[in-house]
Amino acid sequence: MIVTAMDVYKLLPKTNCGICGEASCMAFATKLSEKEMELSLCTQMMDEELEKLKNILAPAVSEVTIGTGDKAITIGGDEVLYRYELTYYNPTALVVDVSDDLEESELEERVKTIKDTEFERTGEKLTLDAIAIRNKSGNSEKFVETVKKVKDANLPLLLCSFNPDSMKAALKIVGSDRPLIYATTEYNIEEMAALALEYDCPITLFIPNDLDKMKELSNVLRSKGIKDIVLDPGTFVDAGIGDSLDNFIMIRRQAIEENDEDFRFPIMGVPAVTWISSKEDKVTTGMREATIAATLMNKYADILIMHGADIWELIPVLTLRQSLYTDPRKPQAVDPGIYEFGDVNENSPVLMTTNFALTYYTVEGDLKSGNVNCYLLVLDTGGRAVDVSVAGNQLNAKSVTDLIRNSGIENGVNHQKLIIPGLAAPVSGEIEDESGWEVMVGPRDSSGIPDFLTEKW
Repeated sequence: MIVTAMDVYKLLPKTNCGICGEASCMAFATKLSEKEMELSLCTQMMDEELEKLKNILAPAVSEVTIGTGDKAITIGGDEVLYRYELTYYNPTALVVDVSDDLEESELEERVKTIKDTEFERTGEKLTLDAIAIRNKSGNSEKFVETVKKVKDANLPLLLCSFNPDSMKAALKIVGSDRPLIYATTEYNIEEMAALALEYDCPITLFIPNDLDKMKELSNVLRSKGIKDIVLDPGTFVDAGIGDSLDNFIMIRRQAIEENDEDFRFPIMGVPAVTWISSKEDKVTTGMREATIAATLMNKYADILIMHGADIWELIPVLTLRQSLYTDPRKPQAVDPGIYEFGDVNENSPVLMTTNFALTYYTVEGDLKSGNVNCYLLVLDTGGRAVDVSVAGNQLNAKSVTDLIRNSGIENGVNHQKLIIPGLAAPVSGEIEDESGWEVMVGPRDSSGIPDFLTEKW
């Protein structure tokens, strides 16, 4: 159920005291419903209303935090089944595994690769979130030694072992760092639950393809006072991932539509199992793992454990995550105004684009890679692309003229020539008449700008 501002307002004191920093209780209610403010900022509430508000503001899917400090990650917190209904808040955590049977040099190299994985897209740096340490050897001592070596990676950890003795030994080393325990099953639930309580760590409940049993054991964990639970219904890849998708969807529907307390937890997928039985080459297996990861992310996976660490495999998954976890109600935009590229002077060309983030950063990348020296005027089109803003009349003669006047570019160059995107050609004449500037129609694709300037400027 989506909580509206009016739902929240009904339970607020309605004093409009302003202590929260907002002008009115309705404004505060709006911010609360949008998750932009904390309920604790209201100091005028009675205990009964406060408790009711906490309950209605609590997300359908509980939030679980893994790790501590600046590097901690929070998963879960979803309110809706479909992104267009509201938005998704906490991005799916992407985790890459290491195993305790690796040679020391291999382990160091793999950890370094995980830490250093980073690329920039539309102004945002995309990185991996955590490291999963697998007790592949089955040996507690090897597991502990690997945990000691990975501990200083400064990333949240997932401890992967079904052996309570191995888990306890590892928690003695990193328990205070709040790793995710992976995993408790119907066979080790008493021992693992005790460790989760002792070290105050989140725990994963692994019950493959049996949601009735998962509900039963989730209830057992909850009855023991464990609140931070992650559900893993199994990732099945050999015959396709249909069963996995069905389980993910049913768990999330039970949480959001039925408010089932035993299923109101984040869901884990493990695309890394692709590598276990694969008889294909590395590239094909990596592509398959990335496809499975993307599919599960689209259907409610809150955390994914992957094995492939090559950047070509991770880029599409990281890019999809970035796209999913933007607010569909708010176009992604950059600040309008004037931007400088390279060494500019009074003779530098003046280009124009819109403030849609993807458009701007594409243009920025092409200007930088082409070593272009220019001014770039960015027009406020409400976060719309060039062709859309022309069709919707956000990019028009008056708005461009106002941008020229207000940006101060007229004082920065000794000419009056403006290069507009090729897709804005239909309004070139109107802009020229309104602004008094000579308008040059540039290429439709910003990758052509360097050559265009070489030939025309």
